[in-house]
Amino acid sequence: MKKVYLTAQLPAADFLITTLSTQVDQEIINAVPELKLLANFGAGFNNIDTAYAASKKIPVTNTPKVSTNSVAEVTMGLILALSHRIVEGDRQMRQSGFPGWAPLYFLGHEITGKRLGIVGLGDIGSEIARKANGLGMKVSYYKPHQLSDPEERSLGASYQSFDELIKTSDYISINAPLTSENHHQFNEDVFKQMKETAALINIGRGPIVDEGALLAALKTREIAAAALDVYEHEPKFNPAFIGLKNVILTPHIGNATVEARDAMANIVADNVVLVSEGRSPKFVVNKE
Repeated sequence: MKKVYLTAQLPAADFLITTLSTQVDQEIINAVPELKLLANFGAGFNNIDTAYAASKKIPVTNTPKVSTNSVAEVTMGLILALSHRIVEGDRQMRQSGFPGWAPLYFLGHEITGKRLGIVGLGDIGSEIARKANGLGMKVSYYKPHQLSDPEERSLGASYQSFDELIKTSDYISINAPLTSENHHQFNEDVFKQMKETAALINIGRGPIVDEGALLAALKTREIAAAALDVYEHEPKFNPAFIGLKNVILTPHIGNATVEARDAMANIVADNVVLVSEGRSPKFVVNKE
């Protein structure tokens, strides 16, 4: 129904501003004969058939970099919330109250000295590394191409293979873009190799994690905890996660700050103006 409504509104449009929740396929693109620009309000663009848009000479733009700090802050917040059981403690207070202080009551863990493994060390992953260093964590990363020695030293991060990272990390943060190669990269086999005390934080893309396998790993305590800000079939998510105390669920709020969203809106608006003036937009992701 949403798609039918959308296509009915499009024929007279010159510019189409979309979000990650709007799927823009060939049918949508064909419904806009005079389309001059597809401006995605977000850093990701998996929701758009960029190749088809390129074949129609329609530039697709995104809003990179401006949400980097916000997403990195949320990632560190989730790590701290998991470690100190903050969300679980809030729930306890609201449901049954505070029974009184005791030496072993509601114990969590400090993150200082623990190893954070970052999967995907782009702008966001790099900022997470900087913030984690500031909190005394050891930082490792995996990406297809290792950084140079000066780059690693500037970030305080050491390279590990994916297999090494999942076995040695106390916390794993997923910050990679979704590709055909990393769909369900975190699966049953990976969870079996992770530490039983490890926590997984996914603030990258939902389909990188096999949520069914993650749910099983959390239920059996194969891994200790998880925090999810993105989901495999977003905005839908598996309701079975709700009953687990060792998982934090947030509604894709990584860049949900006034500062980040204002900056994203400015990029989108600037690109509309540029194209309307016959100039090239910034941050084109489907250049031929």
